Amino acid sequence: MLTDRARETLYAWVAADSLRKHCEAVSACMVHFARQGGADADLWGAVGLLHDMDFERYPDMPEETPAVHALSHALVAGEPVPETLPGHPFYGVKYLRDSGWSPEVLRAILSHADYSGIAPESPLERTLYAVDELSGFVTAVALVRPDRSIHSVEVASVKKKMKDKAFAAKVSREGIRHGAEVIGMPLDDLIAEVIAALRAAAPRLGLQGTP
Repeated sequence: MLTDRARETLYAWVAADSLRKHCEAVSACMVHFARQGGADADLWGAVGLLHDMDFERYPDMPEETPAVHALSHALVAGEPVPETLPGHPFYGVKYLRDSGWSPEVLRAILSHADYSGIAPESPLERTLYAVDELSGFVTAVALVRPDRSIHSVEVASVKKKMKDKAFAAKVSREGIRHGAEVIGMPLDDLIAEVIAALRAAAPRLGLQGTP
């Protein structure tokens, strides 16, 4: 299965448990939406696992420039690219390309970075863009609850935390709202679906709560 191969790659590249679990959370959301839409859940789950695989080693996120756009398109097209790349997610995408992953996977991963020049267009790409920031935020909401359980998180509690600028301050609220627009869902509905996806994967994500 692609998800097994993707998980093996992710764990080879990423040592931090927090980043591994973020990628697992995004993957769980991708699988959830794929099943709802009759898409390839194995493929979508693999993309979720791989989207941040290089972030631990190469956390730099470059400015959006014509050169960065050209690099993205060259990676997808299988054209030669420099050995030294500007950072995330380009190193990961190059590795995946060299390892035989499809242009569909490469494009999807590039599309979740606003500066890449690859806009999210397909359902796969739009879903990745929509659940990336939000899944991390919902996870953070669960982990500060007394029971540390996703099962006690509701849409209202997530929206309340979104108003608290000091909570998970690095997560862009505007990015979360824009993700809902990209996927074409009301924000409340998107939050509810992400909560449902994370509940289904709670044991793997460490979100089942304390006894």
